[in-house]
Amino acid sequence: MYAVVVTGGKQYRVAEGDTLRVELLDAEQGSTVSLDQVLLVANGDDIKVGTPMVPGAKVEAEVIGHGRAKKIKIIKFRRRKHHRKQQGHRQYFTELKITSISA
Repeated sequence: MYAVVVTGGKQYRVAEGDTLRVELLDAEQGSTVSLDQVLLVANGDDIKVGTPMVPGAKVEAEVIGHGRAKKIKIIKFRRRKHHRKQQGHRQYFTELKITSISA
């Protein structure tokens, strides 16, 4: 059984027992989060597609922890103009473990 959920403006395909990193959520470590924006629920050949959300579907997840991703470098460079700009960024994330999917 799997589902497609929306959180942080992105879509994720999840199954029970999966761990995934999503955009930072305001939740304590060890607490349970309910993701109710479910676009699709599939159980074998039984597939429910929402318009846009599946009514009554919910995905429960446990918050494993919070952190920051690896640093990415942003470099802007103009040739022959003596212009170079560098910047770095580390995105915050929340790591979730999917505990149950209900349709």
